[in-house]
Parts: sequence; C-alpha cells; structure tokens
Amino acid sequence: MFDKLESALRYQQEALNLRAERQKVLANNIANADTPNFKARDFDFRAELDRAMQQGRSAGEGGLSLTRTSSRHIAAEGPRVSGVDDLLYRVPDQPSLDGNTVDMNRERAAFADNSVRYQADVTFVSRRIQGLKKAMQPE
Repeated sequence: MFDKLESALRYQQEALNLRAERQKVLANNIANADTPNFKARDFDFRAELDRAMQQGRSAGEGGLSLTRTSSRHIAAEGPRVSGVDDLLYRVPDQPSLDGNTVDMNRERAAFADNSVRYQADVTFVSRRIQGLKKAMQPE
C-alpha cells in the first residue's frame, strides 16, 4: 500500500525538490547581480523533471558517493552539491561592461514565477494528502 502512496506522490515530490533547487539558483543570480564577471545560471525545469522521473535520484538519494580505499575507512556520503545534472549559463540580452550576465528584470520574474509554482505544488500535494486521509477514515 505504501508503495502505491509513494508512487502517487513521487511526481509532485520531485517537482517540489526541483522548484526548491531552482529557487536557490535564481537567488544566487540575484545576489550576484553586481559581481563582475558573474555568469547567470538556470536549468531546463521540464528536462530535469523528466530525468528525475525516469532515472530517479543519483547515488544515494542525491548525495555524492565516496569511495573507500580501505575496509577500515568509515562509509560516508559527501554533501549534496546540486540536484540538477545540467546547470546552464544564461545568454544575456544586453551584456554589461564588467562581464556580468544577470538581468535583474528576468531574474525577478523567474523568481516570482517559480515561487508561485512552488506554492501551487505544495497546495496540490496538501490537498491530495487530505483526500487520501479522508478516504482512509471510516464513516
């Protein structure tokens, strides 16, 4: 039964994880708007969601796997760098003289759009869980 619940919510879980990751990328772009030679980054959300649904998470639920060179070493996982395989550079509409490619209008719009979509996904998951809870309760 739990595997059916997990599979029913897996798509939304992956979408929420990627939305949160994209929010970090966009916030980093905004934070570095005045940094010389900073290159704005983003990723193709749809392609990453398709990859996550087909392949699942990489190496132990998204962490980096570490190789033990001796059997006496402690097994561990490295810190999670990014949940995105293909982080791309943005092509600027109008490059600045200092080499920075952050377009604040584009970044703010993408940040707001991603925030609204994240909230919509959270609302959808919440209502789906509420519906499942109601279905499980006896009358």
